[in-house]
Amino acid sequence: MSDEKSEAPGEVDLFGMPVRPIRDRRGRPCFKKDKENQDFVAVRIAAGWSQARIAEDMGIDEKTLRKHFSRELENGRVFVEGLVLDVLLKQTREGKSPAIRQLREMLEAAGPQAPRGRSKPKSDEEEEDEDGKAAPVGKKEQQMQDAQVVPPEYGDIFDRIDRRH
Repeated sequence: MSDEKSEAPGEVDLFGMPVRPIRDRRGRPCFKKDKENQDFVAVRIAAGWSQARIAEDMGIDEKTLRKHFSRELENGRVFVEGLVLDVLLKQTREGKSPAIRQLREMLEAAGPQAPRGRSKPKSDEEEEDEDGKAAPVGKKEQQMQDAQVVPPEYGDIFDRIDRRH
């Protein structure tokens, strides 16, 4: 006895025609984003590749690349440098001297760390450089300072009114 509801690959309808899926899958298949593709994009952005070149290498359109990999396109270099630092730190803990030297070089190239605490704003006397010159002031701050200064030709408003009344 055969089950009439089974979906065998050679199933036919009442007219003897093969049964097709409800939606015909034509065109390009949907793009699937995975960790391997994310790393691929991040490394190439860090290496300086253009978006067009990466999309061509992956076999996708540039719009698809921007849609699925916007984080990697913006921060790919940061991701890759972070991974390199993680690997170097792991090797440093294992005592590998080349990794120690390379990690030191990367940290020295990054420059000194900024203090973590908030710095209180400097007063007017503290805003001078080592040369004794005042620190540059922004446009808005300069306008505010200029607005506080009263010009010498500015007199009382009543002196300018003709008193005819």
